[in-house]
Amino acid sequence: MTTATITPTAPIQFTTHSSLRRRLVLSTLTGAPLRISQIRATSLKPGLTPYEFSLLRLLDSLTNGTFIEISLTGTTLLYKPGLITGNSGRPLVHTIPENCPRGATYFLEVLALLAPFSKSAFSVTLKGGVITSATTEDYSVDTFRTALLPVYASFEVTRGIEVRTLARSSGPLGAGEVHFLHGHQVRLPRTLHLQNPGRVKRIRGVSYSTGVSAGNNARMIEVARGVLNRFIADVYVFSDVSKAQVVPADYGKEGAVEKAAGNMKGRAGGKTKKTGVGFGISLVAETSLGTMYAADAFAGPAEAAEDVGKRAAVMLLEEIRIGGVVGRHGLMSVLVMMMMGVEGDVGRVVLGKEAVGEEFIAGVRDLKRVFGGEVAVRDGENGSLVVSVVGRGVGNVGRKVA
Repeated sequence: MTTATITPTAPIQFTTHSSLRRRLVLSTLTGAPLRISQIRATSLKPGLTPYEFSLLRLLDSLTNGTFIEISLTGTTLLYKPGLITGNSGRPLVHTIPENCPRGATYFLEVLALLAPFSKSAFSVTLKGGVITSATTEDYSVDTFRTALLPVYASFEVTRGIEVRTLARSSGPLGAGEVHFLHGHQVRLPRTLHLQNPGRVKRIRGVSYSTGVSAGNNARMIEVARGVLNRFIADVYVFSDVSKAQVVPADYGKEGAVEKAAGNMKGRAGGKTKKTGVGFGISLVAETSLGTMYAADAFAGPAEAAEDVGKRAAVMLLEEIRIGGVVGRHGLMSVLVMMMMGVEGDVGRVVLGKEAVGEEFIAGVRDLKRVFGGEVAVRDGENGSLVVSVVGRGVGNVGRKVA
């Protein structure tokens, strides 16, 4: 069995900020340099956003020899990745910008893909402007823990993995804290052949509220169970109630935390306020063969808890209807792991037709450009699609062979 590292001499050219995170991850896994131009070139705020800068800093902290060059306007990025070294299990604290609109899973998904191919274990604590609940673009930390991480078990990545929510926080201004621990490295992921999703046998979930009445949890759970119990009896949703985080009154403004450090007089002095207040629910359906379908819903402005619970239940039923052996939340992670596998081996997964959309097509194009591999899609049984991925044998180039 041989492994190959993809290291083209010239950087791969991309334009716009679209799929920036995915392209950076693929580049880091393969060692392929990237040059991304026209990043929000026509926007009123051109260039990289604060949370994209934060992601680059995180990648730099977990690799050795990474070279990053950004133009003065921030609209052009040259990224030459180094070796994924991890931090040997020693705690790494990464501070996310105070006004970050993305959820914690924006960063956790990157960590989960890089950790199996690291030279040593990951132990990363995310703090600062951390949103642990779902957002308009990201699912919650609960869904990441209960629905995405089990996907890696299909590739025999199971040991020493843990995600702890140390402090909950909802948007738009988060102040939570999450600890990601991953100590299971692999040389090459095993070739995957999944064609039967199985039947849903149970539904689990977490209803969470931060800084609001615990009654919201009970109301969300009651309505969600009322919808789901019509189809399956084994439904259990855990309730988690947390206090809101107390932060400086000007939290969200640049340098607010540093300016207020050591000078906080408490609520009486009018120097602090609550942040991260809100509620939501995460639901996960598990089949008899281990397939996970997930749905997340969080409360919008003045939205009733009953509406949130019903919306989450309907979204979960929609995911189950779409079907496939991989839920949409973990689809791109599975494709990346399959392409990292044994060179020449062909892995296959069955997906529902509605799971294949613009995001899927864009992801496959990026995989083919960075890896140089092949992805084929053909019709399957009962209106499904069979996706075949040829392994490139990239694997973990930093881990010593026994």
